[in-house]
Amino acid sequence: MITVFERPKSLTPAKTHYCPGCTHGIIHRLVAEVIDELDVREDTIGIAPVGCSVLAYNYFNLDMQEAAHGRAPAVATGIKRVHPDKVVFTYQGDGDLAAIGTAEIIHAAARGEKITTIFVNNAIYGMTGGQMAPTTLVGQEATTAPSGRNAETQGYPVRMSEILATIQGTAYIARVSVHNPQEVAKAKKAIKKAFQIQLERKGFALVEVLSTCPTNWGLTPLAAMKWLQENMIPYYPLGVQKTPEEVEV
Repeated sequence: MITVFERPKSLTPAKTHYCPGCTHGIIHRLVAEVIDELDVREDTIGIAPVGCSVLAYNYFNLDMQEAAHGRAPAVATGIKRVHPDKVVFTYQGDGDLAAIGTAEIIHAAARGEKITTIFVNNAIYGMTGGQMAPTTLVGQEATTAPSGRNAETQGYPVRMSEILATIQGTAYIARVSVHNPQEVAKAKKAIKKAFQIQLERKGFALVEVLSTCPTNWGLTPLAAMKWLQENMIPYYPLGVQKTPEEVEV
């Protein structure tokens, strides 16, 4: 029998704790497939965040380090500088990266740290019960914004990819989604590019992945995919924000 589809070597056989319909599992697989295809598993070190993907170290079959909330870029910086020959990536949610970890990600980018960041944006705090996040859309309901986010009192959602693309130390910034097979394929291509940027030592690379949170959005998995497409993508447009060709040498 010919095997046409199997678990990537960079994923463990452990069952994940993610809610039904959560797309962390899809994103994990894409990262693992890229690491396998680049043949760098034995040389890769991942940094797990605090948030829904706090247990990522149980799912990636490679060296992993847990970081305090928001500090993954700082931890990755230390590891990469001590082991410049290793492939180092952070896997972070919007609470971890865009709230408590804003300073860490911005300054890692400003320094041009040669690391790769996978930024999962589901527009809400997932692990702690659905509170409003920096990425929560105007009008979107959350436990701390039961009437919907009000721009006058709670400000506007933060577009992290656009912010990071303005920083000189960044080499590659892209935003993708995984709400249908076509976008999953594009997401994998962007993630692979981000890792290749690191291997080529061109600078900091980040891929933002729009993700669903059916549990805290109060939607079925299918309805959550539709909500993402109709509401998140208009505010967080997909595409490449910055490429190495735009980086000043």
